[in-house]
Amino acid sequence: MNVGTGGRSDSNRLLIFDTTLRDGEQSPGAAMNIDQKLQVAQQLERLKVDIIEAGFPNSSPGDFAAVNAIAESVETVTVAGLARIWPDEDILRAADAVSAAKKPRIHTFVGTSPLHRDMVSWAKTPQEILERAVYAVQMAKSFVDDVEFSPMDASRTEKEYLADIIAATIEAGATTINVPDTVGYATPEEWHALMQWLYARVPSLHDVVLSVHCHDDLGMATANSLAAVRAGARQVEGCINGIGERAGNASVEEIATAVRLRGDAYGVWTGVDHAQIYRTSRLVSQLTGMLVQPNKAVVGANAFAHASGIHQDGVLKDPRTFEIIDAAEVGAEQKLVLGKLSGRHAFRQRLEEMGYKLADDDFRRAFTRFKQLADKKKDITDRDLESIVADEVRLASEAFKLEHLQISSGTNVRPTATVRIAFEDGATREAAATGDGPVDAAYRAINDIVRTPNKLEEFRVQEVTAGIDAVGEVNVRVRRDEHLASGHGADTDILVAAAKAYLNALNKLVALSANPRVKPEDSAAVAAAGGTP
Repeated sequence: MNVGTGGRSDSNRLLIFDTTLRDGEQSPGAAMNIDQKLQVAQQLERLKVDIIEAGFPNSSPGDFAAVNAIAESVETVTVAGLARIWPDEDILRAADAVSAAKKPRIHTFVGTSPLHRDMVSWAKTPQEILERAVYAVQMAKSFVDDVEFSPMDASRTEKEYLADIIAATIEAGATTINVPDTVGYATPEEWHALMQWLYARVPSLHDVVLSVHCHDDLGMATANSLAAVRAGARQVEGCINGIGERAGNASVEEIATAVRLRGDAYGVWTGVDHAQIYRTSRLVSQLTGMLVQPNKAVVGANAFAHASGIHQDGVLKDPRTFEIIDAAEVGAEQKLVLGKLSGRHAFRQRLEEMGYKLADDDFRRAFTRFKQLADKKKDITDRDLESIVADEVRLASEAFKLEHLQISSGTNVRPTATVRIAFEDGATREAAATGDGPVDAAYRAINDIVRTPNKLEEFRVQEVTAGIDAVGEVNVRVRRDEHLASGHGADTDILVAAAKAYLNALNKLVALSANPRVKPEDSAAVAAAGGTP
C-alpha cells in the first residue's frame, strides 16, 4: 500500500539523518569497532539515508578513526562529525575527521535549558553560551559549507532564548538547525506548536533546514518527530531500531515508513530504499547485540506474523485485510505462525508452500496431528510439519497403529511398557512387557501384539526442533529374512516417537513380505523409498 504525496519537490523532501553510529552507539553495551561501523555505514548508504552522523571525533581516538574511515568509504551520503561548541579542539578534530568525505558536515551543539546551562555547559551565562555558539558555527563554517547547530534540551529551554540562539547561529552560517527533545519530555501537540512558533518568531528559519531529534523516554519519539514534520520540519534524526541513550531515539524505519504510507497526512517523501530496511535492522541488531523486540513496528519478528486463524484466513485471501504494510516492500516476509489458533486454510497453504499436496484423507489426519502437537508446542516450525507429514500421511496403508503407550521406569525400577494397538479391521489388542530400558520394554510389548518376527538393525534418535518443547525424531531399520524396512516416528515424547517408528517399520515389513511382486534384492530399495513399488 502506498499513498502518494501529490508531487515530489525539494520543498517536500524529508531528509533522514541517521545517528545510529553516534547516539545509537551510546546505548549501554552497543559499542562497535571500526570494521563494524564501516559495515553499518555502507548498509546505511544502501538504505539511502541522507546524512550519517558517524561519531564524535574528539571523544576518543577510536571514534576519530571510525568517522575518518567512514568519510573515506561512502560515496553518496553526507558524513557528519559531532562537536561541542567548545573547546576549539572539538571542531578541529571533527573537521579533520570528515575532511575526506565527498559531502562533509560538522554538527555542533550546546545545552541551552536552564538546567543544562548550569550543570552541563560549564556554568556559563545565556549570553556567553549564545556568543560561543556563534563563534563555533563560524569556526566550523571555515572548514565546511554544511554546518548544523543543535540547542540541546530545547524542549526545556525558554522559548525566547531558544529563538535568539537559533537566529544568531543562522546568521553565523548554520545551514541546518536541529531542535532536540533531548530527554523525551515533549508531547506531539507541544512539539508541533513549538515548531510553528519558531517559524513565526525566526523568519530566517525559512531559509535553512529545520530538523528535530527526539528521544523516546515517554514513548513518543516517532510521534513527536512526525508532528514536527507536519509543522514544517524537513529533517528528522533517528536511529535504526530506535536504539540510543536511555529509552532510545526516534526509529528511522518507522519515520520513513509512516511518511511513505501516509503521504496524505504528512505531504513529504524520503529517498530511503525501503527494500533495505529489514536487512539494515538485522545488521544493526547483530553488531550491537541489541535484540529487536518481537512487536517492534516495521522490523519486529511479529510485524508481519499472524497467529489467529481469522487473521491467517484473511491475509491469505487478501493481505490488506490485516496488513497496512507490504512485508516485501521493507525486505521482510509475511509469516503465518502456525499454532493452536491456526485453521485448515493456513495449514494447507503452508504445506503446499513446502511442496506437499495431500489427498483429503491424508490432510485430515495430518491436520488432526498438527492440532494435537499445537496444544503441546507454542509454535509449529517447518521441520515439525515435515515430521507430521512423514509420520502421519503413511497411515492409510498401515495394518496396525499405535493407540496407547504407557511406560513406567526410573532409578531401581525395571522398565515396564503397556501398549495398545489398533488393527486394520478395527480390532484392538493390548499387552505389557518389561525390558532393559523403556524403549526395549515398549518394543517387546509391540512384538507380543504384532507377532511379526524381525531383527532391529538400527535405532537413531535426533532432535528436529529446538527448545524444551522440541519434537524428537526416531528412525529405525528392521529385517525379516531377506526383507529390510525403515521406519520413522516423531513426537514431543521421544518414547512415543520410538514406538511409532517401530510400528511404521513393521507395517512396511508386513507389506513387503506379503507382496509377491517384491524381490528380495529390491526390498532395501523399497524400504529406502518409504513404501511398496
